[in-house]
Amino acid sequence: MRSLRPPLSCVSTRAAPVLVLATLLASAPLAAQDASSAVVPAVSDRLELEDIFGADKDRRIDAVGKLPKITWLDDESYLLEERDSGEDAAGDRARAPHRVAARTGKVSPFYEVERFVDALAKSAGFDRTTAEKAATAELHYDQSHTAALFEHGNDIFYWKVGSNDVRRLTFDPEPEVGYELSPDGRMVSFVRGHDMFLLELATGSERALTDDGSAELLYGRLDWVYQEEVYGRGNFKGYWWSPDSTRLAFLRLDESPVREFTVVDHIPVELEVEVTNYPKAGSPNPKVQLGLVAAAGGEPSWVDMSKYEPIEHLIVRVGWTPDGKRIAFQVQDREQTWLDLNLADASSGEVTTLFREASPAFVNVTGEPEWLDDGSFLWLSERTGFQHIYHYDAEGKLLRQVTAGEWEVRDLYGVDEEAEGSGREPSVYFSAMAQSPIAPHLYRVALSGGEPERLSRRDGSHTASWSPGFRYFVDTWSDARTPPQMRLHDASGAEVRAVAENRVEKLARFRLGAMERIQVPARDGYMMEAMLIQPPDFDPSKRYPVLQYNYGGPHAPVVSDAWGGARYLWHQYLAQRGYVIWMCDNRSASGKGVRPVWEAYGRMGAVELRDIEDGVTWLRQQPWVDPARIGIWGWSYGGFMAAYALTHSTSFAMGIAGAPVTDWRLYDTIYTERYMKMPQNNPEGYRETSVVEAAGDLSGKLLLIHGTIDDNVHMQNTLKLAHELQKADKEFELMLYPKSRHGVRDKKLELHLYRTMTRFVVENL
Repeated sequence: MRSLRPPLSCVSTRAAPVLVLATLLASAPLAAQDASSAVVPAVSDRLELEDIFGADKDRRIDAVGKLPKITWLDDESYLLEERDSGEDAAGDRARAPHRVAARTGKVSPFYEVERFVDALAKSAGFDRTTAEKAATAELHYDQSHTAALFEHGNDIFYWKVGSNDVRRLTFDPEPEVGYELSPDGRMVSFVRGHDMFLLELATGSERALTDDGSAELLYGRLDWVYQEEVYGRGNFKGYWWSPDSTRLAFLRLDESPVREFTVVDHIPVELEVEVTNYPKAGSPNPKVQLGLVAAAGGEPSWVDMSKYEPIEHLIVRVGWTPDGKRIAFQVQDREQTWLDLNLADASSGEVTTLFREASPAFVNVTGEPEWLDDGSFLWLSERTGFQHIYHYDAEGKLLRQVTAGEWEVRDLYGVDEEAEGSGREPSVYFSAMAQSPIAPHLYRVALSGGEPERLSRRDGSHTASWSPGFRYFVDTWSDARTPPQMRLHDASGAEVRAVAENRVEKLARFRLGAMERIQVPARDGYMMEAMLIQPPDFDPSKRYPVLQYNYGGPHAPVVSDAWGGARYLWHQYLAQRGYVIWMCDNRSASGKGVRPVWEAYGRMGAVELRDIEDGVTWLRQQPWVDPARIGIWGWSYGGFMAAYALTHSTSFAMGIAGAPVTDWRLYDTIYTERYMKMPQNNPEGYRETSVVEAAGDLSGKLLLIHGTIDDNVHMQNTLKLAHELQKADKEFELMLYPKSRHGVRDKKLELHLYRTMTRFVVENL
């Protein structure tokens, strides 16, 4: 659940210490996307669901637009790959990438697709049709972008970019996963089955680095919970090359203690069954070891973890020091109340702990050390309640805190150490919420500390892709009214040129509702960020129904000065039909540091609902709100909050709970125990936050929605709640989506999903 952050849609204004701070944004069309544009076309059309989710591509609005993928090659040029964001990305991969001169924008082909197809047909044995299909595969480049790997038909192929040299490397029916070129470009590593393999490019010879892997013993391959909650969804690679290409560090996961969970696809005549090792809160985790194996082969060695025995522990990050002599790895206790940064000698396996992070509740993983040329490193820490940058020497001694304040650093991009040669002090580049709690901006600060310099000029949300030497950056920017755009800037923040203006022209036809950003005090005075969307013909003398969109999960706000995509357009669709859309971030979901999340520790749901109800209290005081017609909806954690609100509150007339956790004992160990501790150590907290146990207290109309093959939040959550609601003689509605997982991604089903939710809103608000 860690990456299920909701779509963001709102607008920022400067905060003020008053009960309500409201800036009404003109209900002009969103097509006026260039801040300098003064021309606003006349509009009158109302959105229809087919405009947002329909199958007709000529009619449907591409709510994300088309942004290219940018990969820097050097300080003067980048690789640009055009693709259709959110629409037909796979189909666009046949289009060859281009090399772009950063400052001038001059474009030249990086390679020719036809030559690539010819090479596939001649040297790899494809026929013309198969070669054209293979040429659309995603390329995984080496560090110099002169060679690439790609997968076709469950085998790995190697291509010397731009040449006629395409080689098939593997000939095994079992797929290879996590394949990667070694840093020196001479070898290819991968995992087949449950073991690690290495292939020499010069000879084509393949050898196993481990040989006793099994379904319960994984070498260099992450299991479900480690990829979902620790290393990133979809990333199953659990090994790391040393910088000199002589060794590989890897995780070995023993799944034998982990209980299995079965997911069934009921659509085929012969049922398809997925059995996954899925540890639920309080049940055994996989046993983890950190190993080391030479690229030349030989028996693996093991990092000495005896200092952590007999407690259960997690290995949450692995990397190497730049000299390749030591492995830098991070260890947490099972409930993640502390985190150790360790160095292990690659020869002896001996471990040195540089320092331990701790907090009053839990410790988040904040990333790996950012190593500097002198062996020192930068480190992100939330120890003050706000994530900031710290500078340590090579032995783990704190040199200084680089950034400070009651705001948080979001991303650490790196350090320009070459600046010292030009007479400037080395600069640290990062993004942060210093300007606004609802919009990240781009900054730099001297390595010695001081006042950060803001580099991003226009209001809205910014992320950056920096050139290797920090000479230029591509800024991806959006605000609440504008789909994302990309612009090139120099290191001072000065704009050089537009890279992708990404105009979504179809939006010009529609008259959309005004947005209002508000700050609402909770009962203890904490100022919550909120936003509402009003109907285009809003009349303050009338009373309107209100639908609240909520996520509510730790540090996952929905109030943001950023473009919100199709979900935002659905909210506008409802606003055009007379509904006020309300978003109010409870304190633990805000972007105001981790300290507010600590307040909800052990009682996830209860504290959030208290804040949500304080927002509803503010709503009810407004003369244009019908207090009897307030609803709430959300997905994943937001689905949990909607179901929790309807069973622990009487504030809502209706709720839609999509893919909800209905009892935290049903969700995975690593996410759940971080915020709730183990059920054995917090039985009252689990009882208090269970929707299942409170089913008899359902108040208001409830629609439950779930994908039947959801391997993340299992459908079991919805079925257990449905069963208890039936036993309590409570009416509710249920919509299941066969062949859908945690989200409904099939374009053919999206229209049905949003039509179902729209009908439920109309009938019950």
